[in-house]
Amino acid sequence: MTTASAAISQHFQPVTSHVRSEAPSRAALWGGRVASGLAALFLAFDGGFKLLAAETAAKHSADLGWSGEAIRTLGILQAVCLVAYLVPRTRVLGALLWTGYLGGAVATHLRVGHPLLSHTLFPIYIAALLWLGLWLRDARLRALLPLSR
Repeated sequence: MTTASAAISQHFQPVTSHVRSEAPSRAALWGGRVASGLAALFLAFDGGFKLLAAETAAKHSADLGWSGEAIRTLGILQAVCLVAYLVPRTRVLGALLWTGYLGGAVATHLRVGHPLLSHTLFPIYIAALLWLGLWLRDARLRALLPLSR
C-alpha cells in the first residue's frame, strides 16, 4: 500500500469504529420505544387515511391546498418513509426522510395561516419524537449527536 493510500484509508475510518457500543439503559430503551411508537402510530394513521383516500383526508387536504390526486401520492410517500423508519437497518434514513416530509407539512400549515402551536409546529413535535426515540435507543446516534460534551 502506498503512503498516500494508507493516509487516506486511515483518515476515512468508519464512524462506528470510534463509538463505544454501550447498550442503552432499560429506561432509555423503553422511553425510545414509546417515543418512536407514538410518532409511528400517528404517522401510520395519517398515511393510511391518505392511502385509502378517505373523505376526511380529501377535505383536510383540500383545505391545505392539495388536490385530490395528490392525496394518494402523499400517502405512498408516507408509507415509504414509515417502512424505512420501522426497519432497524434503515431507521436513520427513515427519520431523515420523515424530517424532510414533515418540514413540508410545516411550510404548508404556515402558508395557509394555521395557528402556530397547535397546527404549524405539530409536524416538528412528531419529528422530535421520531428522533428522540432513535437517540434514546441507539448509542451510535448519541455519539454523533451528543446533548453535552
